[in-house]
Amino acid sequence: MYLHGTSKINGQGHLEIGGCDTVELAAQWGTPLYVMDEELIRQRCREFVDAFRASGLPFQVAYASKAFCVMAMCRIVEEEGMSLDVVSDGELYTALQAGFPAERIHFHGNNKTPQELEMAVDARIGCIVVDNFVELAMLNAIAGEKKQRMKILLRITPGVDAHTHEFISTGQEDSKFGFDLGNGAAKQAVETASALPHVELLGIHSHIGSQIFEVGGFELAVDKITNFAVTMREELGVLFPVINLGGGFGIRYVDGDTPLPVAEYVRAITDAVKSTFGRHGYPLPEIWTEPGRSIVGEAGTTLYTVGTYKDIPGVRKYVAVDGGMTDNPRPALYGAKYEALLANRANDASEETVSIAGKCCESGDMLIWDVELPAVKSGDVLAVGSTGAYNYAMASNYNRLRRPAVVFVKDGRAEVVVKRETFENLVGNDVIPERLQRPVVKSL
Repeated sequence: MYLHGTSKINGQGHLEIGGCDTVELAAQWGTPLYVMDEELIRQRCREFVDAFRASGLPFQVAYASKAFCVMAMCRIVEEEGMSLDVVSDGELYTALQAGFPAERIHFHGNNKTPQELEMAVDARIGCIVVDNFVELAMLNAIAGEKKQRMKILLRITPGVDAHTHEFISTGQEDSKFGFDLGNGAAKQAVETASALPHVELLGIHSHIGSQIFEVGGFELAVDKITNFAVTMREELGVLFPVINLGGGFGIRYVDGDTPLPVAEYVRAITDAVKSTFGRHGYPLPEIWTEPGRSIVGEAGTTLYTVGTYKDIPGVRKYVAVDGGMTDNPRPALYGAKYEALLANRANDASEETVSIAGKCCESGDMLIWDVELPAVKSGDVLAVGSTGAYNYAMASNYNRLRRPAVVFVKDGRAEVVVKRETFENLVGNDVIPERLQRPVVKSL
């Protein structure tokens, strides 16, 4: 497993993160356990902010909280001077409960409910990224009822192939997101929004996909956006002071993944903006972006305890852990790949090739196929790297498994930022109708 950030092998041969021995963390907090390297998170935040500052363009870097949204993370984002992107009332509520400044919150999503829009308007958040005509009309009406004028961006689909998995590619013409650039919907949206009394059109938003390892897609998106902006200036007299180019910057999960340094992504984007907008004599816009995975992905490590194993001669050896698709559905969802090591025997030489199985009642509950490890024994602590993004965020209670705790580690100190769910949490929202009620004998 590639060691990111503050991760290292300590003198005991144990995996250490943030100055904390992961074997001790597993013993103290139980497994599965999400371990987040706070120093690496902050480093990634600063890399984005510093790179955009160096460009000389006005900017906002908004952390895409869908990657990992807890109140402690919102506090870190605020301290690092970033904005925050939310996509639901739950994420918005989390941000507000954490005390995040509402004026630095952007609200995304292709199906915002009236209640979510009302919540956003009442909170006076900084911007709503409008995804379709239904939402545009609904927001204008809600803002009008509340005697407000909401700042908006219009999400467009620029028709760019991001060369990523189809489930995380979003910029192509056939997408559930945004106003299409090619069929005239984007222009109609600009015309409509400009005429509405209770919205203020700041500009446009484009997101071409996720886990992108090259800059060509971003540069092509900038070119298409520039041409659209110039056309809107010429045909409608509308200027866009803000251009949001989304996120999608790739990270390293396994050997062979080749993400660029943050500064290279940012330099390519800002150079393209300066060149293309400048060529048309268009006022240079403020650039917004929304990194999520690239902020937290490599900072996360999930710890598991090895339980049973099954050796099928001539086929494979299955090693089962106490988690699986409930704490990391990405392998089952779209074939995501990970690397791992034995945290309690990190210096031992690899002796066998095994496949890591989860404990759910699904044949597809496999975390890693064919990973080389030392001879694995029951009770070993398995560490899976790069699990900071879309792991806790997608966790579920399938099979009535309890979602793991999350700890932040930094400078030798471990702090719980999400408690492990209890049995009481599992049944806390269950209701037994009166017709089914009877005396219950508690066995636990």
